[in-house]
Amino acid sequence: MTTLQSVPAPGTHPASGSLPSRAETREQLAKATYDLLVIGGGILGISTAWHAAQAGLRVALVDAGDFAGATSSASSKLLHGGLRYLQTGAVKLVAENHFERRAVSRQVAPHLANPLTFYLPVYKGGPHGAAKLGAGVFAYSALSAFGDGVGHVISPAKAQRDVPELRTENLKAVAVYGDDQMNDSRMALMTVRAAAQSGAVVLNHAEVTGLRFTQGRVTGAELRDRTDGTEFGVDARLVLNATGPWVDHLRRMEDPKAAPSIRLSKGAHLVLKRTAPWKAALATPIDKYRITFALPWEDMLLLGTTDEEYEGDPADVSVDEKDTTQILDEAAFSIRDQQLSRDLITYSFAGLRVLPGGPGDTSQAKRETVVTEGRGGMLSVAGGKWTTFRHIGRTVMAKLAALPGRPLADDMEPLSQLPKKLPLPGIANPRAVAHRLLVDGPAPGPRMAADTARHLATHYGSLSFDIARLVSHSPELGERIHPDAPEIWAQVVYARDHEWAETADDVLRRRTTLTIRGLATDDIRTKVQNLLERRA
Repeated sequence: MTTLQSVPAPGTHPASGSLPSRAETREQLAKATYDLLVIGGGILGISTAWHAAQAGLRVALVDAGDFAGATSSASSKLLHGGLRYLQTGAVKLVAENHFERRAVSRQVAPHLANPLTFYLPVYKGGPHGAAKLGAGVFAYSALSAFGDGVGHVISPAKAQRDVPELRTENLKAVAVYGDDQMNDSRMALMTVRAAAQSGAVVLNHAEVTGLRFTQGRVTGAELRDRTDGTEFGVDARLVLNATGPWVDHLRRMEDPKAAPSIRLSKGAHLVLKRTAPWKAALATPIDKYRITFALPWEDMLLLGTTDEEYEGDPADVSVDEKDTTQILDEAAFSIRDQQLSRDLITYSFAGLRVLPGGPGDTSQAKRETVVTEGRGGMLSVAGGKWTTFRHIGRTVMAKLAALPGRPLADDMEPLSQLPKKLPLPGIANPRAVAHRLLVDGPAPGPRMAADTARHLATHYGSLSFDIARLVSHSPELGERIHPDAPEIWAQVVYARDHEWAETADDVLRRRTTLTIRGLATDDIRTKVQNLLERRA
């Protein structure tokens, strides 16, 4: 795409407020003493940084890779109450999860979340009967104050009209309930933006090589910028270890004798092209505790997940043949064979759930958040669910306020004074945004395609108009990156200048959907990298 050579460098285009350079950010991090240094740019660290900055603390956030580059972009993409928790009688937990789910999808990020109807098929000889599941989905919807309708049971024929690939042999009934869905990478990135807008200084691709100590207390970290090898350090009154699967690695930097505090569970997923339109998702019981999902997501079909203990290097986690076979075999309980052809697979990914240490089956372990304090005063936070990311941020803040000696409490706004449901950047009705993009569009130039308008509206909200202005300024940026995907080249420039994108993977895997669609060709990767290198 030769016309991209004319794309303006940062600072010369009409979407104002470009990010500072990495050198400027490193200098800012190195010359100040922060109240809180958060190590780990997954959603737990991001949420804590956001809440701490809202509370008036001077906050720094760093990650060795990209924001949400590991576990936080390898989820099942759901905001959900946790239907399976009713099995164990965790009624209060389900109600709390529903509260957070509704807050995120209705008030905090309605532009990044969308309601999704779930069909739970009941097969002859399955682990649960129709009466039990019907009662379960009714109770589940009641705990959500019937905000998604009343959980009920429908006939197989009605369900198949919405899910044409549903397997109907021996299908007795289908239970129905509602939850929400998201693009986890985009949700995390918007939360990083919210933290930065609240005053946090953030930097990705910055690896911790050691901790700083003052009289035995952890008071900062030594870092290396992975993009160019520059070494620098950050001083902080308190350090929070939010590195997810790597949490014990950092704890051993603090104390070489630190005992393991967590165990890891691998969750693998497959992404496939759809052979028919799906108007609902499938949640199929595999046994008493496990459910396998088939989710219409990003015009594709997302299948998963697995749940087994993982003891290898977190950096090496991947989907293997065993995972692929298991996911397809379990999906085949409720999905017809033509939708499960391996030829339809466009992408696969695996993440690691961080669970409290201890014995037992990982599929039955609690998805709870654990906050611990090390011998050097570093706090470590691990575990939890995507759905409750705001609650986790508040939980860590409460822990900070209650630390012995109250090192930060006097400088913090009380949690009760913080906004209860502060929106993420770009909040808007996505339908209204898409309509405006189609009607007003980038001018001059051709009208924006309907699928591109919808994609921008549901991934950026009102920030879509900044992308449209880039196209108005440089019409060649309105061209599709790949003819089979809705994304346009303006999104790459926007990711470079406003969303901390440093590598082609940052753009293609986490700021767009090109990789998950199987469309990140070598040619596209080269062009994306060339655009990123035009950073001033």
